[in-house]
Amino acid sequence: MHHTPITSKSQDKIQINGQIDAFFKCFQIGTLLDRAGIHKRHGYRVCSLIKTIFTLPFIGKNFFRGIVINEDVGFGKDAAYEILKGSQYNWRKLILNLAVKLHSFFNRLTSDDRQGVLIIDDSTYDRSRSKMVELLCRIRDHSSNRYLTGFRMLTMCWSDGVSCLPVDFALLSSSNAKNRLQGIHKSLDKRTCGYRRRAEAMQKSTVHLESMVKRALAAGIKAKYVLMDSWFGMPATIAKIALHLDVICMVKKTPKVHYNYNNQSMDLIAIYKRLKKRRGRAKIKASVIVALPDGTPVKLVFVRDSRKTDWLALLSTDVTLDDDQIIQMYGKRWDIEVFFKMVKQHLWLAKEIQSRDYDALIAHTSIVFMRYMFVVYQNRITTDHRTFGDLFYACCDELEDISFLQALHRLLMLTVSRIQKIGTFCEKTAQTLFDAIIQTALECVNMSKIKFGTVTI
Repeated sequence: MHHTPITSKSQDKIQINGQIDAFFKCFQIGTLLDRAGIHKRHGYRVCSLIKTIFTLPFIGKNFFRGIVINEDVGFGKDAAYEILKGSQYNWRKLILNLAVKLHSFFNRLTSDDRQGVLIIDDSTYDRSRSKMVELLCRIRDHSSNRYLTGFRMLTMCWSDGVSCLPVDFALLSSSNAKNRLQGIHKSLDKRTCGYRRRAEAMQKSTVHLESMVKRALAAGIKAKYVLMDSWFGMPATIAKIALHLDVICMVKKTPKVHYNYNNQSMDLIAIYKRLKKRRGRAKIKASVIVALPDGTPVKLVFVRDSRKTDWLALLSTDVTLDDDQIIQMYGKRWDIEVFFKMVKQHLWLAKEIQSRDYDALIAHTSIVFMRYMFVVYQNRITTDHRTFGDLFYACCDELEDISFLQALHRLLMLTVSRIQKIGTFCEKTAQTLFDAIIQTALECVNMSKIKFGTVTI
């Protein structure tokens, strides 16, 4: 009685392992690992080791059950921790190169009218139960409005509105030494990736934004806009990023930030009061073109806040966009929120391992991002029929070969057959009716040159 569920679970495990093997082979992850300097001089193959850690959440096992006490994996826990704690491994390069390959694959499925965007946001990396983690600090969780211990995970994703890919990230401690609960535990060469990671972890998040965008564009990621939340929507930050891509972001209602409106320096609230509002319950209240302090022209769009009787403001450095287009484009920023929820709740970010080493946290986060890319890839190839390749386009051509009039003629012939099976009917009336339908269709589609025979009963 219990053999069927057990067999089903076994088949599911075989199937997911096959899909993961195909994913690693298709995108040459072994080669990407080697290019990122992630390799071992001896022992178990690093690609197989990474694949084993990669597979854990898909087969329902955590790191302890799947690696530490599992005698069937072929390697010990020391080999796994050695890979994760390596300070010379360039995990950022691995994530970026894999994202470029997937981006190229998705681009072939996307029309030229659909514009890709880069989305920048940060989220909490919670380690509240830890005390000795390297570079651990106090951070503020803006969603719950409380302080916790952990890191800020600054992330940049690419999205075409259908699929979202993590491209780059930085696990940030606090730039204020008073908020850092732990310092650097390792003594590292300044030329290693581990040293550079720790140096950037103690910088402000806005310092990394421009370099992230430049790395993505240099690697071959194609995007039209950069989307950001109001946390990053400061004039100096916008001006730097706008040198590379146009920016669409939400801006804060604060008296500390001023814009040049009618040759006057004014804050956002003052500008809104001077604008003529649209009547009624209009979603877009007003819009205006102003300038940043450095002279960069930007467009402000004021929209109704559906959560309360208030308004929100969106900023676009592309002043040629319509108000509706700015709002529609900014709506793609929601993809990164879905990404954060997915990696935390289902792919075990910050929950799978409890290492105190900062390099291990970076490595595990990179593997979690790879898991998300795998999920996005599987979702796209199972829902997008264009992934069938030539078969999809052959089917499209076959459908196009059948014109409207031919389809109508076939439909009428089927109708005639149905009527004949019912019994006697007026053949002359039916013939006249069908001829009139065909003649009207010919006139409507302007296809008078097509010779179409009458329907005979």
